[in-house]
Amino acid sequence: MREVSNGYFVISLDFELHWGIFDKRCVAEYKENLENVKLVIPKLLELAEKHDIKLTFATVGLLFAKNKAELLNNNPKLLPSYSKPRFSPYNQLDTIGNSELDDEFHYASSLIDSIIETNKHEIGTHTYSHYYCLEDGQTIDQFEADLIAAIACAAKKGISIKSIVFPRNQVNKAYLEVCSKHGITSFRGIEKHRIYNTEDRNLNKKQSIRALRLIDSYVNITGYNTYPINNLNTIKGITNIPSSSFLRPYSKSLSALEPLKIARVKKAMTHAAKHNELFHLWWHPHNFGKHMDENFKGLEAILKHYKHLNNKFRFKNVTMEELVSLVYILFEIYLCFQPPNNLPNPSLFWCKS
Repeated sequence: MREVSNGYFVISLDFELHWGIFDKRCVAEYKENLENVKLVIPKLLELAEKHDIKLTFATVGLLFAKNKAELLNNNPKLLPSYSKPRFSPYNQLDTIGNSELDDEFHYASSLIDSIIETNKHEIGTHTYSHYYCLEDGQTIDQFEADLIAAIACAAKKGISIKSIVFPRNQVNKAYLEVCSKHGITSFRGIEKHRIYNTEDRNLNKKQSIRALRLIDSYVNITGYNTYPINNLNTIKGITNIPSSSFLRPYSKSLSALEPLKIARVKKAMTHAAKHNELFHLWWHPHNFGKHMDENFKGLEAILKHYKHLNNKFRFKNVTMEELVSLVYILFEIYLCFQPPNNLPNPSLFWCKS
């Protein structure tokens, strides 16, 4: 394959509001973070414009509804049958408000419109209902119904869904073919190191593993987690654009370590830029809802560093959808240089896990 002449920088945001944490926290316990998302999204769009950055907003489908009647009409006919009912958001519907005007924690139609109006950023899916693909009880048919609902409510706003971020990073490989079947071309996978393995449910719950992930945000214990573009993993037509780093929100108790956190990200970005690789950063908009000034200060330092790398190494920022398009273009260029009797099967071209 022709050598990639520059690295790529992807930012994906898990846009979920209370639907992403309803099974862990009530609104009152996380109110400041959630209610300030209405300020975080415009500020993110402003900062992205300032630094010429494109974002991928992986958005929960329930947020698209303008009111409760529309939300109920959008719901899939086949609901998840989790063994633990607390994982189902449909049990919460009687408690939510009637629209975004009286419930800014469960509706975000106007915020989604503001993203669309920029005509710059990608809106992908975070499933319709913040669907947990590795939890007991749910089925592949229920997941497909959820995905169809997510695609349909996005289509009402003129959005064609091309990327997916699985809630809690629960990538179920058996479900990837369903995603491809419905036109999705990429998903955000996990880092290679075992401490990020969400498929191992027991390992994932250990406090020691969570502690290691926390430490890894400040000190490099798992590597740079950057990836050669040529080796991105494509399975049944859907490409894995794996995570490099979670941008952990500012913590007052760990404020002395904040420079280490930002430096950790910047060093990995530099490594990707120098070696023509991918660096994929992600977080949730609600992570910035508390300590907004401190969080945006850290993000701006990262975006300024991107600009430096862009000028020096042609490091490019793209959305998840755009990166997949570039990968396929590279493959087509590769084909042009191959003898007719030596053409590979495209499904075998990228390394598989």
